[in-house]
Amino acid sequence: MTEQRYLLAIDNGTQSVRALLFDLAGNLLGKGKVELEPYYSEHPGWAEQDPEYYWASLGEACRRLWASVDIDKRLIAGVSVTTQRGTLINVDAEGQPLRPAILWLDQRRAEVAGHIKGPWGWLFKLIREEETIDYFRAQAEANWIAQQQPQIWANTHKFLLLSGFLTHRLSGRFADSVGSCVAYLPFDYKRLCWAKPSDWKWQAIPIQPSMLPELVKPGERLGSITAEASRHTGIPEGLPLIAAASDKACEVIGAGGVEPSTACLSYGTTATINTTRSTYLETIPLIPPYPAAIPDHYNTEVMIFRGFWMVSWFKEQFGHAERQRGLELGVEAETLFDELVNSVPPGSMGLTLQPFWSPGIREPGLEAKGSIIGFGDVHTRAHLYRAILEGLAYALRQGKEKIEKRSGTRISRLRISGGGSQSDAAMQLTADIFNLPAERPHLYETSGLGAAIDCAVGLGLHPDFPTAIAAMTRVGKVFQPNPQAVQVYERLYREVYLRMYQQLRPLYRSIREITGYPA
Repeated sequence: MTEQRYLLAIDNGTQSVRALLFDLAGNLLGKGKVELEPYYSEHPGWAEQDPEYYWASLGEACRRLWASVDIDKRLIAGVSVTTQRGTLINVDAEGQPLRPAILWLDQRRAEVAGHIKGPWGWLFKLIREEETIDYFRAQAEANWIAQQQPQIWANTHKFLLLSGFLTHRLSGRFADSVGSCVAYLPFDYKRLCWAKPSDWKWQAIPIQPSMLPELVKPGERLGSITAEASRHTGIPEGLPLIAAASDKACEVIGAGGVEPSTACLSYGTTATINTTRSTYLETIPLIPPYPAAIPDHYNTEVMIFRGFWMVSWFKEQFGHAERQRGLELGVEAETLFDELVNSVPPGSMGLTLQPFWSPGIREPGLEAKGSIIGFGDVHTRAHLYRAILEGLAYALRQGKEKIEKRSGTRISRLRISGGGSQSDAAMQLTADIFNLPAERPHLYETSGLGAAIDCAVGLGLHPDFPTAIAAMTRVGKVFQPNPQAVQVYERLYREVYLRMYQQLRPLYRSIREITGYPA
């Protein structure tokens, strides 16, 4: 290849929007970043954002990128978009938002009356899964909008994920990637397409097929950048827009996770552990794997919903000293938290945290709550912070063992990305708890890199995904397990952590019955 070519990736996460310029070797050449106000709440538990705010921030991120690099834009081959998952937007026929976006963090619940009818209803009753289906119906944003804002629902032309909204703004087409479809929508996770007319999901939510965008596979063309979008972003008009996938799926391939024996941990707002497989596999029965950023592949994800949100929670509640020092030094407070971790021995002197700060569906169950046990007069906020990181790693290790048990494939490598991966202390204790080397990818922007990989393959700049991933990803720093710490963590994990949920579950149920929380 004699001429240099560039790839533009737009990454619209929960905390920021980034415009990222990569070359075909996976090097980050330029970055424009706009911090986001993640959401606003008009009522407790709500999480909403103005869709126009995302579009304006995307344009500003692009302008910052162009100001930071000196390149010939004619060498940009294409653009891909990756976004946060499960954020939904009602739009009219022109693509204009009818109400604020409802984010994946939103906790409102729709009313559920009656049960699914017909053969599906009989099946769910027979296998005692009616509560799981009712949870889906209560969680579905479409049901709440239809119940509480019927006029908006009646005027809705398309019901889009954030990825689909940005695709329309960039290309003028109502289209989206199969790899972005992670939400309470009538999506068939096994066939990787919208559900068949007979599927129970059409009963569970009031969406009509005409309200959904056209789906294309990762690496396929969604459209071209319009003149209007070019004026807003500075992206060249006519540039191909190539389908990528959700931010978590893109993180997996951006971290180099293509083999089933490699687990990719995402230390982000939501913490996850994923492997990539070419066959459908439910790690937890009836909870589907999610679409991968590689077409016709699946990510066997286990999710800790609040994840490294707990670090932000700790910073707000207990990190005042680090916040002040960070302001004085001009660094993020989180970068100073490693000092707290390193001041405490492995195992946090018995302080053990279960990170179920939000309930689950099946594992943990609807009654789940977080817990911290083992307090003594020796414990300080440093012990609490280390216990948070250890609790998240314990939960992800448990996810690893579930994936191994269900798949029959032993996980032998860890790739760790996301904001939390920038902490050496978090990387080291992860290596110790998993008793595996913890590998940090060569760059931080793994979700953007994954989108760029989709773009490169889609444009034929790399012939296939294995080639592109081999060329554009590599391992950076590796953290080896410490044998002494491994011994401590093995016993705490086996003898304490794994027993906590079952031991505390009856108490969680009583709390839910007495207080009504979680609802």
